[in-house]
Amino acid sequence: MCTSIVEIVQAEGMAKRGNEWFPLTQAVVAYDHARHAPLADVITLDFINASLDPGARAGVELTLECAKALRTALDRAIIAAEFEEAEVRGKGAAPGRARAA
Repeated sequence: MCTSIVEIVQAEGMAKRGNEWFPLTQAVVAYDHARHAPLADVITLDFINASLDPGARAGVELTLECAKALRTALDRAIIAAEFEEAEVRGKGAAPGRARAA
């Protein structure tokens, strides 16, 4: 049975299909049965460009546990990137310091 769990956000970046990179317009996060992975329900991440052909898509299917680990890794990388931008490149207060002030 389909879960109807779908989140769509605008995306800015690039994705790769074959040897070609294409600009992104959306990222879709869903939880539903796997279509390709030999798993039951999975978190699906689709990075797409809605103005290009249907092949302008980079998708992955992850177990719930793997998706949680990815979220944690993303959180750590974002915190480190924000610190880098604020403290090393001088583009504003570090997020941790801004909250403490």
